[in-house]
Amino acid sequence: MDVLIHLFVGLHIIGIASLLGGFLTQMKAMGRGTARFVPAMLHGALTMLVTGVVLVGLNQADDQPVNNIKIGVKLTLLIVILGLVYVKRDDEKVEKGLFGLVGLLTTANIFIAVLWT
Repeated sequence: MDVLIHLFVGLHIIGIASLLGGFLTQMKAMGRGTARFVPAMLHGALTMLVTGVVLVGLNQADDQPVNNIKIGVKLTLLIVILGLVYVKRDDEKVEKGLFGLVGLLTTANIFIAVLWT
């Protein structure tokens, strides 16, 4: 079971890397007001959602403690991120504030995962 959990943690990290990497590649364009949500951001957020749900299930099946409040906060942030990226994915450019909000929420999600024990 540990190998399976570690595999999904790795996939979860790949998802966050895709989401954050897509944001970071568009930061220069954000300064010009031409940033857009790239497909990597949507795919990364979806990967995070699927692997996160699987991880919660695997940890509960392995009788490991799961902080449901932390998971709820992270899930809420991810759903907001996913909703914003999904709705605006076809727009040629996204407003600076909205694009920055996705980056801020993504970063907050990372720090919640690492620092909330």
